[in-house]
Amino acid sequence: MSKSLKRVRNALIEAGVETEILEMPGETRTAVQAADAANCALDQIAKSIIFRCETSNTAVLFLTAGGNQVCKDKASAIAGEALGKADAALIRAQTGFAIGGVAPIGHLSPIRAFLDPRLLDFDTVWAAAGTPRHIFPISSTKLHEITNALVSEFI
Repeated sequence: MSKSLKRVRNALIEAGVETEILEMPGETRTAVQAADAANCALDQIAKSIIFRCETSNTAVLFLTAGGNQVCKDKASAIAGEALGKADAALIRAQTGFAIGGVAPIGHLSPIRAFLDPRLLDFDTVWAAAGTPRHIFPISSTKLHEITNALVSEFI
């Protein structure tokens, strides 16, 4: 089991979340791939979108429904500073995950997080579990709780 997958599993256990992390036969790097693998609606995929804060040079996490796109201007206003593209090195350094498998939990360092309210329309959502082939189902309200994400309009 990879270190990334172990961190996600341990974070779920520590949060008291009873769920099964599933290894999919194909990749789940994109929301479409993950929705197909989970046999769920595209918007039930909780995408982890990472931006780089231009001033603080830290990563910030936007959890959005699979069919939605983050509006960089709205996201910058919510984050309180201009946002830019986060490169693979920053994402790996702060979260410990590679692009295509960034989980909403189990990060190496604390991260500010914001949640798309569309995710709360579903009882269950699916999220990456730290690898490009592992995902897990979770209650949308529990995901909100354990990520300590601020529900925000950034679409």
